[in-house]
Amino acid sequence: KTQVTVEYKLDEGGVPVPERVHTIVISTQHAEEVTNEQMNADLMEHVIKPVVPERYLDEKTVYHLNPSGRFVIGGPHGDAGLTGRKIVIDTYGGWGAHGGGAFSGKDPTKVDRSASYAARWVAKSLVKSNLCKRCLVQLSYAIGVPYPLSVYVNSYGTVADNMTDHDLVEVVKKNFDLRPGCIV
Repeated sequence: KTQVTVEYKLDEGGVPVPERVHTIVISTQHAEEVTNEQMNADLMEHVIKPVVPERYLDEKTVYHLNPSGRFVIGGPHGDAGLTGRKIVIDTYGGWGAHGGGAFSGKDPTKVDRSASYAARWVAKSLVKSNLCKRCLVQLSYAIGVPYPLSVYVNSYGTVADNMTDHDLVEVVKKNFDLRPGCIV
């Protein structure tokens, strides 16, 4: 799994322009003899540096490189189980942004599924509390990291008077424990 969280600003025409990379997550299988230190160095040198333009990386960029530790056993032998489904319809009907993770039809411990339902619960709660009329809640996670890497709320301009979408994010962080073990 690889995930890059980018901070954007909108230009005068409303076009998102990347400002910086906030977080990079890479979880990758490796040979038994490769140490975590060597894997991290190789990922920086052979993946991150050649792919991510240097101007987007800074001293505040967060790196989660194999954050759950060693990853020697992979594939079906290391991650077999229930069949996953990549279906957006399971989240918001035919509408809604989706990161492409697989839902496990019967395993709520898979964060792709449980976080999707948690995000929907949070969005419904924000609307029901009259903090906005409509919203999209996005959550991102990394294996081995207890809290979401990112919580994002877009009210599509329907946020309550004297509030911003950033204020809605703070409401979410203060009132919802979105750690995977707490949303199951």
